[in-house]
Amino acid sequence: MKVLHPLAFALLVASAVAAQAQMSKDAMSSMKPAAPAPQAASGMLTDAVVQKTDTAAGVIVLKHGDIPNLAMPAMTMGFDVVDRKMLDGVKAGDKVRFHVEVVKGKPTVTHMEAAR
Repeated sequence: MKVLHPLAFALLVASAVAAQAQMSKDAMSSMKPAAPAPQAASGMLTDAVVQKTDTAAGVIVLKHGDIPNLAMPAMTMGFDVVDRKMLDGVKAGDKVRFHVEVVKGKPTVTHMEAAR
């Protein structure tokens, strides 16, 4: 059996520890939650007409145009809202512009404003 020189052994151990530390650092950075998206720019908003709101459930039903960031065609469907306060003062028939992102696996309205 070949015996390593103590200095060679120390260098081998040090490089293995450094590689492990880098791998752990990379793995940890990939597990960080995504930074919150900046407020939707007006170019990213979709026009819609409110069909129904359910404040208790935190859901809004919108008849909307195409949603490019989700590759979703125009349709009528319900969306969760990121904050139920977004539903205050919104009623069926109101025209809105909104931005939707997938949050916890569900399309969720993250920004909504009255259409001008």
